[in-house]
Amino acid sequence: MDNVAPNLLLAHAPLNSALFDAGLVFLTFIASIPGLIFTTKRAWLKVYCWMVLGCIIVTLVIGLQIWYSTLKTRANLAVMWDAEGPQMQQLLQERWKCCGYMNIPFHTDSTCPSPLAASAKPDCVGPFSDFANNFLDLVFTAMFGMVALDAILLLCGLVVLKKREEEERYRHIDEKSKYTRI
Repeated sequence: MDNVAPNLLLAHAPLNSALFDAGLVFLTFIASIPGLIFTTKRAWLKVYCWMVLGCIIVTLVIGLQIWYSTLKTRANLAVMWDAEGPQMQQLLQERWKCCGYMNIPFHTDSTCPSPLAASAKPDCVGPFSDFANNFLDLVFTAMFGMVALDAILLLCGLVVLKKREEEERYRHIDEKSKYTRI
């Protein structure tokens, strides 16, 4: 019964976008390997930096989408509650010991056996929206944290790219003056 609300929220989360983002992060890691191995080539490092920038954009968009949905949590949850069947609604009522969702009628169960008992209990909008806000706050905060880590990786990649560009410049100067690398 404790997994009912998280599963319901995750069922309405942008999972396809998150899977795309995870795939992009994995491909970015794969693209970084040749950039580390071929120390004289800069092309792979440029590809890596562009891919990290793509990861930043995709992760930021997903995080903003989840954050924006938390601005209208109660309305979104009312639609979810109404779309779910009586069994799911009963599980949510049992989880928070409440009856119904605002003006959406309750379902008779052990928590709400009659209209009189239901009128003595609060509706589920408060506990459900509090849980959803806390849960989704963790999700979008983690997404924004990933954006920060990706930004650090992008800066590190750009520093290495600049260093390799400088080494290549000095190597060309040494070749023109007939000096070899020491």
